[in-house]
Amino acid sequence: MMVESSSAASSPESPGRAFTFGNLHLDPGGTLSRGDEIIHLPPKELAALKLLLAQAGQIVTHQQLKKALWADVHVTDDSVSKCMSSLRELLAPDDCIQTVYKRGYRLFAETHKIVENVAEERPRLVIMPFSAELNVPPYLGSSIAEETIALLTGDPLSPVRVLARDSAFALAARGMHAHQVGEALRADLVLTGTLRSQPSHFRLRAEMIRVADGTQIWVEDMLIPLERAAGLESELAHRLFVRLGNYDPYQSKPQSLAFGGAQNPGRREAYELFLRGHHEWQTLQRHRMQDGIQHLSRAIEHDPTLYAAHIDLANACVIQTLCGFTAPAQAAEQVRHAAEAIPPYVEGADAILPPIGWVRFHVDHDLAGAGRAFSASAHLPHETSITRLRTMFALSRHRFSEAIALLNDALQSDPYSPWLNARLAWAWHLAGEPAKSVAQAEHALDIFPDHESSNIYGSMILAFNGKTDRAIAVSESLVRRSPYFDPAAGVYGYALAQGGRLDEARSVLERLQWLSRERFVLSSLTAAICVALGDTDGALAELQTAADSRCPWFFQALADPRFAPLQGHPQFARMRGILERMEETAKKKGAGDL
Repeated sequence: MMVESSSAASSPESPGRAFTFGNLHLDPGGTLSRGDEIIHLPPKELAALKLLLAQAGQIVTHQQLKKALWADVHVTDDSVSKCMSSLRELLAPDDCIQTVYKRGYRLFAETHKIVENVAEERPRLVIMPFSAELNVPPYLGSSIAEETIALLTGDPLSPVRVLARDSAFALAARGMHAHQVGEALRADLVLTGTLRSQPSHFRLRAEMIRVADGTQIWVEDMLIPLERAAGLESELAHRLFVRLGNYDPYQSKPQSLAFGGAQNPGRREAYELFLRGHHEWQTLQRHRMQDGIQHLSRAIEHDPTLYAAHIDLANACVIQTLCGFTAPAQAAEQVRHAAEAIPPYVEGADAILPPIGWVRFHVDHDLAGAGRAFSASAHLPHETSITRLRTMFALSRHRFSEAIALLNDALQSDPYSPWLNARLAWAWHLAGEPAKSVAQAEHALDIFPDHESSNIYGSMILAFNGKTDRAIAVSESLVRRSPYFDPAAGVYGYALAQGGRLDEARSVLERLQWLSRERFVLSSLTAAICVALGDTDGALAELQTAADSRCPWFFQALADPRFAPLQGHPQFARMRGILERMEETAKKKGAGDL
């Protein structure tokens, strides 16, 4: 737990922060003491301690420590653990550093941060999706807001701490205005704005609101020529740097990683295709997702160095498979192509690693390779696509406590994310905690009654736990809104079967099975309908199809309490053996603890 207090700055050169934790005190100059005793820390141990204190209560990964202590210098794999052992010995008898298995270290003592220079404390900023007026493409306002978030989050000199995108956008979609969103997320500032199109320019009117009293503290009117639309988010981030007092006139403006910092008018079309594609594939609507992937592919054709589009395309292909819109093998091929196109030295290239880890595990059945990909990207902060695949990996390996910890950590910074709340309910369900899963599913449905994730997970959990009327109502509503969304039909059929409406459930099942003759269908969902109908042979056949087609939900189905009637069946045991063999092979390669 971190408790903060502040005092006036003693001098402009003051490093600005002192900490007390347990019986220890670290002053701004780096001197550690216990009462009158001075504890001399070597430089590496001191740097490690400062990093742990700065993120007290949070996990600091091996990768973060290695990068902070040694930068690009090559060191042995055990260098971090040796440094942490040395630090623990120097802090003894105070025991305040926890090793988090396979993830890193956490300083768990109650920590008080004394802010000597209040100006160094970065304000917490929420960026709302910008409204787009007439003649402005509907995707552009939210896309520019997202790109600005990415710029400020990725810049170590950012004057603000940008809060999670999902929560801000979800609350805005519920009709909350900027000040209400800021209050809900306990922000200091909220940035909102309106994007207008003029004959030769885009005009962005950006407004900064102080959450404490709702005061508008500044307004910026930005006119950007249409041919320079690709620089709008960089210009906005630059204005924020200037306005918030962290501007160095000798430093270049923050630049979008999408272009590697270049501002070339010839790339305008590629950039606009990238923004449009990014917006479309996140809708979870089959045709719009396919359009989004086409836009991203065209953006890459126009500019192969638009590396953000390669990463976005990889994530979009994975999500398409999770939704049942694309066969896993096809998605895997596209992810591999995206990874091959990104040079490893490009900043942000490690964001391709979670999709690669997904391919290694679900399609290649290479647990060791998947573990290496996820371990190498463990330092990446929470972002929707990254955390989704991390939790998918943990749940598919039946490491439920690990997945629940990941989700709870992400919810600390992104409390109103619909899919985080819904996936947490699912994790509790797989962990065999029905009361917790139902309570969390109800919570997700109460907050986001019309979101696909809360509807999908909520329907399955409620139907399994006897609340079939609500499960049928929720899933039926989703089917009406998204008639081409296979997961909606799958959970609706399961809810009908659980509710005793067997003929209707069989009709849904038959339709999905008929579609599977023409294209990929998530057979793990149809297997659940068979179980609810009492058709054990049918359920086993559907699960075998899921295994053969590399259905991304197959491994989770093997631990799903809904499939309890299949336990003890030899064919089901053979399916469970697939994961067991993958784990054994990884251990032989020395990667079983990943």
